[in-house]
This record gives sequence, C-alpha cells and structure tokens, in this order.
Amino acid sequence: MNRLGTCTYRNALRAVSAARRSARGIATRTAQPFGHAPALALALSLSLGAAYALTPRVHLDEALADPAPAPEQAVGRALIPFAEVQKHSSPDDLWVVIAGKVYDLTEFASAHPGGAAPIHRAAGKDATAIFTPIHPPGTLEDGLDPSTCVGLVDPATLPDVAAVNTTERAREREIELGEIIGLPDLDEAARRSLTPKAWAYMSSGATDQYTLDLNRKSFNHILFRPRILVDVGTVDTSTQMLGHDTSLPIFICPAGMAKLAHPEGEALLAKGAGQCNIIQMISTNASAPLTTILGSATSSTQPFFMQLYVDRNRAKSEALLDRINSLGLKAVFVTVDAAAPGKREADERSRAEVEVASGISGGKIASDAKGGGIGRSVGGFIDPALSWDDVAWLRKHTALPIGLKGVQSVEDAVRAAEMGVDAVYLSNHGGRALDTAPPALYTLLELRKTHPEVFDKVEVYLDGGVRRGTDVVKALCLGAKGVGMGRPFMYALTYGEQGVVHAIEIMRDEIETTMRLLGVTKLSQLGPHLLNTKALDSLI
Repeated sequence: MNRLGTCTYRNALRAVSAARRSARGIATRTAQPFGHAPALALALSLSLGAAYALTPRVHLDEALADPAPAPEQAVGRALIPFAEVQKHSSPDDLWVVIAGKVYDLTEFASAHPGGAAPIHRAAGKDATAIFTPIHPPGTLEDGLDPSTCVGLVDPATLPDVAAVNTTERAREREIELGEIIGLPDLDEAARRSLTPKAWAYMSSGATDQYTLDLNRKSFNHILFRPRILVDVGTVDTSTQMLGHDTSLPIFICPAGMAKLAHPEGEALLAKGAGQCNIIQMISTNASAPLTTILGSATSSTQPFFMQLYVDRNRAKSEALLDRINSLGLKAVFVTVDAAAPGKREADERSRAEVEVASGISGGKIASDAKGGGIGRSVGGFIDPALSWDDVAWLRKHTALPIGLKGVQSVEDAVRAAEMGVDAVYLSNHGGRALDTAPPALYTLLELRKTHPEVFDKVEVYLDGGVRRGTDVVKALCLGAKGVGMGRPFMYALTYGEQGVVHAIEIMRDEIETTMRLLGVTKLSQLGPHLLNTKALDSLI
C-alpha cells in the first residue's frame, strides 16, 4: 500500500473511532425509550462525512498496491485442507500435492510420459518427496496447463512423513572420502549413503543381472603383455574425442537422475569434469535443467556431448535438438538399445520404500503388476519405432557429429559406419536393458578381429563395468577412442563436487601407472600387441 493509501486508511479509522465516542456521548445525554440508535446513526454520518471531506481523492486510474497476500504465503485463507485432497483419490477424480500446491491430474494421468500408474499411486497424497528427485525444475510449469493447479494445501493439515525403518542402516558408519582408494570402494560408500530406493535404481541390472556381472568380469579375462626397459618417466594421457581435447581417455556417461545422489545433480558432474578437463555426456533424463548443467562449466570452452532418447512425439525431440544446436553442445549420441525398458527387479521391488519416504503409505496403494521402478517410469516416452531410417531424420535436424549409443553386435557396428555416423558407442546400457546381452568388451574384441576397417571410419566408444585404469587401457588397446563410466561417478556424487574430482584423479593415477608398467608413454602406442585375449577368443 502506498503512502496515500496508508494515510487514507488511518484517517478513516480515526473518523470511525471519533464517531463511536461521539455516539456514546450523545446517547448518554439524549436517552430515549427506543434506545440511542438515532443518535448513533447521526454521529456516524457526521463523522464519516468529515472523514470523507478530509481524505485526499484517489483517482480510479491510479495503480495501487494489491493488499492481498502473495499466493505462496500461508495466511490461513483459501487454503485447501489435506483432508479435502484425500477425497480426490480415484482415477476419475485425482488430486496430488506437489511442493505445497494441489494439482488436478485426472486428465493428465493418461498423457504422463511414465504411464498413468505412478500418478494413480499418488492420488490423494503428498507426492513431493518422490517427484522432486526424478523431475528437473520446470517440469510442472512446462508440462501442465496452469488450470490444473487447484490451489495451495494448508501445510498445518499435512500428515507427518512416515520414516523409513533405518535401524540397520543407522548402525553403519559413513565412509569418509579419504578412505576411497579405488573406485570399487565407492559402491559400498554409496550404498550406505543413498536412500534404499536411490541405491536400487542406480545399482540394479536387468532380471538375473548376468550381463551386469559379466560386464565387470570380462575385463579380467584379458591379460597384458608388458614391455620392459622403456623410458616411462613422462606419460601423456591426453587425447581427443570427436575433435575435442580431453586430459583423459574417459568420459562421464549419461546417467540420469543424478539428484538422487546430490541435490545439485548433473551440475556438479559438470563442475568436476571441467576441473579435470574431461568430457561429460548429458542425459535426456538429467534431473537438472540443461542450461543449469551447461552453466556450471568451469570455462567457456568446456565441451559437452548430449545423449538423446527419441520421444514418441517427434516434435519434442526436434525441439530438443534445436536447443542442443543453439546451446553449443558438441555431439549427439542417440540411444538405440532402449526400445523397451529393462526389467530391473531391485528397482521395481523398492516401490514401497519410496512411497513411505514420500508420505505415501506402502501396502495400501494400488500399483501395476510390474512394481514401481523409477527406470520404467521415466522411460515411458521413448519411441520403440526408432529405426535405421531415422538416421536421415537426425541428420536433417542437426549438423553436429552423430553417434549411436547401445550398439551390441559387429553387424550393427559395420552398418552404422557404412551409413556415415561419426561414432559407434558399444554398450548394453550398463546391464540394465537386455540381460545376457554381451559385454561391450566382447563386441569390441570381435570388431577388432573381424572388421578392423571400422576403426578407420568411425570413432568407437565403450562403457560397462569399467572400474580400473587397467580396464580403460585394455579397451584402448583394442581400438576404443574413449571409455565411459556411469555408476562410479553417480556414487562419487554423494560426496559432492569433491567426490567427482577425487574419482577422476584416481582414474588418472591408475591409467598413468598402467601405461608405465606396460611400457608406453602415449595412448597412440597402445594396440592389440600388448594384450593376451585367448581366454575370450572362443566366446566371440
């Protein structure tokens, strides 16, 4: 309220008070059988008339401050009791509370990218705690019509969030960052630090997890053939990926939902990558906005690659490609191994824990027969109709280098190279898609033995099970240009930016040590002659 309005308001109050005093006086002096109402009316009229005469005029076209409180302020007026929200708990009448606001998602549920089931499970509940970690800021504003916001929930009526039983976990001491000597140490550290649901999402593989286990074991089936008496006083681990400099032949894989590990999510991965001069590949399912991640770069020249899930609604992917082009990312890697979400049973089984942690009562809520996996929920938008013909569609919408991520056979690698893509990314989705698919290292070895010409046409990348510097060097010996690491950096993120940098520097030390003990000083000196692959030859 401006000064004029304040003075007007105060003058009116003074006038009313004076009227009341005058009325009492008149009523006392002129008491009548019918009471003092006429005297009071007379006094009020005189006083209000005086107040009006003394009050400055306010023109209708003057912009006065709105006296109403801000919508975000809980002032006890026009708030929706949580009991009212609970009444709207059916698929035909569905309200949900998110971040203090009440949304009517009855119509939206069927259009939800992750399917209607997650929305139905949250009907009539406060879903804030499960929504926030797996959706980037702006999701509600960008994805919902403003009319779906019914109003604000009365915070005084919200139930206390039920605590997950953490008795056993509480007895486990958190592992200090200084105790992390190798990246395998991060697995246990993350298990103790993450919520059970987050750990299940990040660590799980598909069905029996055979491919997940084999990814790791495959590297140990290849042996080195070291050279001796070589001057290795100085070693150089730098290289280029699609023409962009990097200090190490590793990159951060496009693992989504990083905010499950740290509130700043992928933005801290960007900061750590920039500090150590390596490349981060950003996921379409990143939990932080793309501009925030890019804005976390430590220099204007820090390169980023983008991973793309092609949306069933191609217009959305085309719009994302336009943003990628305009924001200065350096390459697009299209995921081609996710026509359907893998069955990650640990992720599915932990549904109840998420619902309890988010104030949703486990065991009382209907769910679909598959469970409640985050991976399945966030991947429902991916287009299963993606085909080889879409390589031309991609070329139409970007001039950036294009890579195919998720190649799992030599035949597809050869075809990709013949179609003119810039990179072939060998991957089985970290063992999270098709169980018993081959480790990427198997495919890399077979490609090297049967079609070595492919390495002259495209750059070849690989991920899956990489935990040691020796793993990286073995992949480079077989022709890989770069090696991706996903889970280790997600686990390191539980320590913040410092953890990410610590993990990168562990890999730098191990790669340098491996090169020295192998008898090489530059990555260009690596090759198949330094490996004994006989243990795997019969498997490819």
